Amino acid sequence: MAPPGPDPQQTLSLRHAIAIIVGIVIGAGIFKAPSLVAQFTGSPGWMFAAWAGGALVSLIGALCYAELAAAWPHAGGDYHFLHRAYGRRVAFLFAWARFSVITTGSIALLAFVFGDYMSQILRLGPFSEALWAALAVIALTWVNLRGIQTGARTQAWLTLAEVLGLLLIVVAGLWLFVGGDGAAAGAAASGAEAAAGATDGASGDASGASGGAPSPAAFGLAMVFVLLTYGGWNEAAYLSAELKDSRRNMLRALVGSIAIIAALYLLVNWAYLHGLGIGGMAESKAVAADLLGVAFGRAGETLISVMVAVAALTSINATMIVGARTNFAVGRDWPALAALGHWHPGRGVPVNALLAQSGFALALVLLGSGTRGGFQTMVDYTAPVFWTFFLLCTIALIVLRVREPHTERPFRVPLYPLLPLAFAAVCAYMLWSSLAYVQVGALVGVGVLVLGALLLWAIDALGRRGARASHSA
Repeated sequence: MAPPGPDPQQTLSLRHAIAIIVGIVIGAGIFKAPSLVAQFTGSPGWMFAAWAGGALVSLIGALCYAELAAAWPHAGGDYHFLHRAYGRRVAFLFAWARFSVITTGSIALLAFVFGDYMSQILRLGPFSEALWAALAVIALTWVNLRGIQTGARTQAWLTLAEVLGLLLIVVAGLWLFVGGDGAAAGAAASGAEAAAGATDGASGDASGASGGAPSPAAFGLAMVFVLLTYGGWNEAAYLSAELKDSRRNMLRALVGSIAIIAALYLLVNWAYLHGLGIGGMAESKAVAADLLGVAFGRAGETLISVMVAVAALTSINATMIVGARTNFAVGRDWPALAALGHWHPGRGVPVNALLAQSGFALALVLLGSGTRGGFQTMVDYTAPVFWTFFLLCTIALIVLRVREPHTERPFRVPLYPLLPLAFAAVCAYMLWSSLAYVQVGALVGVGVLVLGALLLWAIDALGRRGARASHSA
């Protein structure tokens, strides 16, 4: 284990924690997933049931994480829980998967989303998207290297701008719902009806019943995208060592964040529905752009570009903040990676871990500039790995209840063990759904984990060799 150095300090307020969590969760997904959910559910009732169900599942999961984070506050978050429950090797594989797939892949994807939309406003030449993406990663890395307070303040302002952007979508829906300026409203209504009529058959085929109940497979696929859009609230665990009065505020941060996110998602989907209709939503390739275009014309198209760019920046910044904490925890536990375990006492950030994370993300941006597959590819690549470790973390709560029964738990999950088992069942179902859906992407994820296992073997071998040399001397 690396020699102890400066540790994280409790400097984050509840407001900062909520801003970071909301910023992580509300990303580009809410501008893409609603059309897919509408397609797979096929009716307004089932569509809203899916989004409300996603909020309920997230709340149950948050209660499980609140117990873990309140009992064992640590900058390593999930990594620390897995380490306590299953040992250092499983924890290392999680850290590797997070570094090589989950976190850096998310940063690179979101950076390309930012680049795609900024290039619609101002092109920087033939490689405009990649240049904007790289600039976003570099700029936000610089912001976070200045210190946790700078990163947290930046996050608060970005999250405010992001929420205001989503509220603009709600305003557009209200504008069309109450009639707009007459002519525009009539065009919107007729356009929505035409879109709905043209796509009723397609929506019915996708959902399994036109206007009725979707098939279990279709609803399960809709939930994959719903929970993907809700995903990220568990990142709050990485802030537990830096959150003031974390034993009480962690539960408040998780529940408060999910409540805000669920309210925004339901309002935004209501706006999409009343602006475009269920058929128009299912057919749309860019549902937010279509809604604002109907409501506000060309100005709306520019606004949506700015909104998505801000949403991408918000999620990148928040992901950088929490992602580097896993690398820091690994550096503290593994001597071969001790450089990652340096915490800058003045700035309150793991400098080397943050630089390594951003460097790998920039490498992915460079690779993706010629070969990226976009939103769908990242779902394929990350979903099976993500749900595997999410399932293990949920079971870890039960394992630690048995293994460490006398540990003080300021918060205990109500209805134990029913709620943890219910959330574990959801995780297992989502793992199965993602494996059945992604196929080739799942193989890539497995390949990455195998590479991590080989790296773990090499590090262990170096450690044993060093121990023998030290013993011989």
